Amino acid sequence: MRDRKTSINSLSSMWLAVRVHWDGFWRNPRQWLAGLWWYVQGKRVRGRSRIEPLIGASSRAYELLLARESVDPLPADAGPPICAIIDTMLGCEQLAATLQSLESAGFAARVAIGTKPAAQDDASLVWLRHPVELPGYLAAAGIAWICPVRCGDRFAPGTGLHYAAAAALGRAEVVYSDDDLIGSDGLRSDPYFKPRWNSELFRHHDYVGGSAAWRWEPVADEFAGGLDRALVAAVERAEGRVHHIPQVLHHRRARPKPRPLSRTTPSVQPQRVSIIVPTRDQPDLLRTCLAGVDQVAWDDVELVIIDNGSTEPATLALLDRYSAKGAKVLRDDGPFNFSRLNNLATQAATGSMLCLLNNDVEMLGDDWLAWLVAAAQRDDVGAAGALLLYPDRTIQHAGVVLGVGGGAAHAHRGLDPTAEGYFRRHQYPQFVSAVTGACLVVARERFMAVGGLDEDAFPVAFNDVDLCLKLNARGWRSFYEPRACLIHHESKSRGLDRDRVNRMRFAGELAALKHRWRTAETIDPAHHHRLSRYSDQFVLAV
Repeated sequence: MRDRKTSINSLSSMWLAVRVHWDGFWRNPRQWLAGLWWYVQGKRVRGRSRIEPLIGASSRAYELLLARESVDPLPADAGPPICAIIDTMLGCEQLAATLQSLESAGFAARVAIGTKPAAQDDASLVWLRHPVELPGYLAAAGIAWICPVRCGDRFAPGTGLHYAAAAALGRAEVVYSDDDLIGSDGLRSDPYFKPRWNSELFRHHDYVGGSAAWRWEPVADEFAGGLDRALVAAVERAEGRVHHIPQVLHHRRARPKPRPLSRTTPSVQPQRVSIIVPTRDQPDLLRTCLAGVDQVAWDDVELVIIDNGSTEPATLALLDRYSAKGAKVLRDDGPFNFSRLNNLATQAATGSMLCLLNNDVEMLGDDWLAWLVAAAQRDDVGAAGALLLYPDRTIQHAGVVLGVGGGAAHAHRGLDPTAEGYFRRHQYPQFVSAVTGACLVVARERFMAVGGLDEDAFPVAFNDVDLCLKLNARGWRSFYEPRACLIHHESKSRGLDRDRVNRMRFAGELAALKHRWRTAETIDPAHHHRLSRYSDQFVLAV
């Protein structure tokens, strides 16, 4: 009987896979067929990078993932007792579903907050009228950890055991898991496979609440502001001792809307910023870039232009004009080496802050530098990078994700910045593994402390990623700031890497990145093992 059931499940999974590929094909037939061609030719990474963004975005992708999912073993019954708290303050018409899920959830105690329905007779469920009554009950029961859930939400089997096991490690004060949505018919959808703890992201986007457990404190006003405020207080107390369980443990009826993002120009400490622009010919691009620099809302800007062998009269005239205006114009006629050019310019720069800026960047406003300097001035930040858009206003860069394609890739590339995307992650400031050197601000002292850009291993590609990872290793994290938004006419100044020499050079730089930082094996803290490593958009790995 088991073999027959396994066979039926296998056939169902295969049929789902066919439908997911069909969805992907119709999303973009040309791209799907190109991916198939590369795959058949043995170029599997290239093939999967074409196909997986299409099939991972299918509405059936999560259903396929669930069909293939194996059941993880439950942790041993160890760790502190955890109390499941059902919040019925906003209604309890779905209470029965939540109570049913508690049967296999493995919590030590159960409490409901709100008015007890007349028909409710579960003797194991304690009813309290308001969260302020929780401390007395929890203290009397000897319970230090709580796990709130909205009425109608459900727990996966063993949720309490998973939280208790994580709490038993002794380092975490808050533990959170992934979650999805569940309908009244029991069908699951819209999973949120979350990043590891990211304090900056949490400031703007509560991706923890609704699927978390934490240690409560016996203080008078712990729950006066409700359970949501109690979580924020617990996170503040935790000071980074927050642990992520990368499993879907909560099935939610709904998720709250995201908080609005403040656009008030930040208050920053005035200091000199050296804007470094490498260039070669392409006077129209350079003119547009420098015009944006002229208009930047910053009092003390030093412009350093490093010219890599320009010959066009219009370019030379433009450089002479800016030199006469006080810009430092340096000359290097050697082979193009982005790292060397920026390092040379840095030696001539006098600012305490460095802004690496490509000559093919166009400004959309005058406050972009203030946002980036405000981030780079922080004690815990190394490099701060901007949201960059293609000329068609889709995303070119919203942070860098390690491991995509075995190396690194720009997150959310090709997405409309106003779209929902992956839980609006592209719209919020957050820590990331790296940011692009096309527009990057870093304290000069920190840039020099890690040796600047690596001219030997990364002359053209991945030098910015390597720089960020070196800074990260010293405790200076990379910061993505979407409120600094610019247009990037990517690679127009030097062309694309399509000829054989450039392809070989890129392959060598990719190999160096993999060797130095193990990007082929790592799971980026801002990514997830359930998300595709072959797509720079955040889609499911199916």
